[in-house]
Amino acid sequence: MPLLRHPSPEPGWVDPDDVPRPVVTYGIAAEALGSFELDPHQHAKSQLILVQRGALSCATENGLWIVPPRSAIWIPGGTVHAIKVTGELEGYGAFVALADGTILPAKCCSIAVTPLLRELLIRAASLPLLYEEGGANSRMLAVLLDELASAKIDALHLPMPTDPRLRRIIDVIMETPADRGTLDEWARRTGMSGRTLERLMSRETGMSFGRWRQQLAVMLAVKWLAGGASIQQVAANLGYESVPSFATMFKKAAGISPGRYMAER
Repeated sequence: MPLLRHPSPEPGWVDPDDVPRPVVTYGIAAEALGSFELDPHQHAKSQLILVQRGALSCATENGLWIVPPRSAIWIPGGTVHAIKVTGELEGYGAFVALADGTILPAKCCSIAVTPLLRELLIRAASLPLLYEEGGANSRMLAVLLDELASAKIDALHLPMPTDPRLRRIIDVIMETPADRGTLDEWARRTGMSGRTLERLMSRETGMSFGRWRQQLAVMLAVKWLAGGASIQQVAANLGYESVPSFATMFKKAAGISPGRYMAER
């Protein structure tokens, strides 16, 4: 995936871990990339991806994150992750080799992007791949990292259980989110009681089964809306009989209506 500028005349991918700079920045052009997926992989450097347009999801062994417009995801170095893009993605990013004493999140997380952080990423994306160190460029990137360290964590995260029985249920739910089966119905499909399913879900995710499904619905809704789907389409895809019932669920979970949520982004 040709996101990074190549120092030679030939276009192509440059492994950011091989670039001898503490911060490697890049841009993502909507006209160059459509929807795509990246299989599980990892980098030695940590990664920041800011979404300007479209939506991106990141999956690790223990969680799923949705990144809508005006948000970003932070992926610590060494984290095995898979990326999936919905719609045409436009944004900016950076690979960061953390220096001793740098305080940045130790786990994968989505973050709310401040106007300053966004402008710093846009400006940094125009730097040469092998920019001169020790001057204005290095100072700008140091401010970028300071702004990143102070960014607020966003809420579009879904913890994923490891229990095989739960994963079988969750795989089906994620493939067929319109299935509105009850807790007991889902439990019977894997030979569990409803109490066992609820206990396992709470122990492994910190959420009740119902709260987990609600959070998944909100995340999928944000992803589809950012990809250009209408609220009516999203409500139907999630199995809601009407737009008002879907909007009520979304507002209860996110504190804001789906239309206003996307308009603000």
